[in-house]
Amino acid sequence: MPDVSRYFDHAATTPVRPEVWEAMGEYAVERFGNPNSLHQFGLEAKEALERARSVVAAFIGARDKEVFFTGTGTEANNLAVIGAARRLRRLGRGSHLITSAVEHPSVRAAMQSLEKEGFRVTQVPVDRFGRVDPEDVRRAMEPDTVLVSIMHANNVVGTVQPVEEIGVLTRERGIWFHVDAVQSFGKIPVDVERFRADLLTINAHKIGGPKGIAALYIRKGVRLDPLVYGGGQERGMRPGTQNVAGIVGFAKAVELSGAARPAETRRLTALRRRLENRLRHLVPELRINGHPDFVLPTVLNIGVPRIEGQALMLELDRLGFAVSSGSACSSTDHEPSYVLLAMGQSREEALESLRISLGWTTGEAAVDALADAVAQAARRWKDSSALPVD
Repeated sequence: MPDVSRYFDHAATTPVRPEVWEAMGEYAVERFGNPNSLHQFGLEAKEALERARSVVAAFIGARDKEVFFTGTGTEANNLAVIGAARRLRRLGRGSHLITSAVEHPSVRAAMQSLEKEGFRVTQVPVDRFGRVDPEDVRRAMEPDTVLVSIMHANNVVGTVQPVEEIGVLTRERGIWFHVDAVQSFGKIPVDVERFRADLLTINAHKIGGPKGIAALYIRKGVRLDPLVYGGGQERGMRPGTQNVAGIVGFAKAVELSGAARPAETRRLTALRRRLENRLRHLVPELRINGHPDFVLPTVLNIGVPRIEGQALMLELDRLGFAVSSGSACSSTDHEPSYVLLAMGQSREEALESLRISLGWTTGEAAVDALADAVAQAARRWKDSSALPVD
C-alpha cells in the first residue's frame, strides 16, 4: 500500500475522508431507499437528499432549489454549456459563445460540439501566467453573445481567474455566465452571488468526497435544455435515480471543508510556499508555471529545463511520490499541455512541466522529502532527457 502522505496529485482526486465513508455507509446499506419512492425507505432517503442539497447550496451562497446533482463535473459542465446554448438559440437570443484558451477539456469539448451545430465560439487568450484579461472578454462580446464560460481556477497551473470582474460584464449585458469551480471549490471562497454566476460547477472528489457525484448551480430563472430525458428527477434537469449515498458523502465533505477552510487554506499556502522555496534552492534552474499571486494554495506547476516532465514523474513514482505531468484527463497523452502552450511556452517547455498538488493528507515532512526527491531525480535525468525533436 503506497504511503498516502506522499500523494501529491490532489488536483486529480483526493483520498476520501474517513468521516465521509462513515456517513455514506448508512445510506448505502441501511437507508438504501429510492428517494423518489413514497414509502418509509424512500422518504428517509429523500430527507437525506434534501438535507445534503441544503448543505451544498449554503456553502456556495445559493438557494436549495438552485442546486442540481449530477454524476460528474464533466456532466455538469456539459449540461451548463450545451444546455444553455441550445435553449438560448431556440429562444432566438443568439448563437455566439465565449470561453478561454485554458478551459477544462469538458468545456472545450462541449464548445467544439456546439460549433458543429452552427454555434460560433470565441476563445479569448491568456497571459504568460495563464490569466484571462476581462477586457478581452468584453471586446469579444457581440450583440448575439449568449454565454460566457470561464473557469475559476485552472486545473493544470492553479491560476485563479478574475471571475468577479467578468461576472460584472456579463450581468450588465444580460449574458449568461458559467463558472467551472471544480478546482477552487473547498479551497478558496466560491460564492455565486459575488461571481454573478448564472451557472456554476462543483464536485465532491476534489475535497475528500466520493467520485461519481457533482452538482450544477442554476440561478433561479435560468432554464436549460436537459441532455438526458427520463423520470423527471432533479426537476427534469438530470433524470435518473439519485446517488443518495454519494450525495450524503458530498455534503459531509462540504461540512468538513467549511469548518476547516480558513485554517486549511493558511496551512496549504504555507506548505506550497515551503515547497516552492525549497525546490528553488535545490534546483536553481527550476521554472514555476502559473501566476505568482492569483493561484490556488494547492497547486504548484514546475518545469526543469531539459528534463521531460513525464520522465520526472515516473522517476518520482519509483521513489514513492505520486505527481502528475498534466491534467488527469489527458495525462496518458504524450503531448504538451494546451494550457502551457496557450501561456506562450514552447512545445519543449510545455513537455517539461510537472504538476504537484497538495491536499488534506499533505504534511511538512512529505513536502521536504518530495523537494529532495525532485532534486535527486533532476540530477539523475539531467543529461538523459529524451524530448522529441520537432
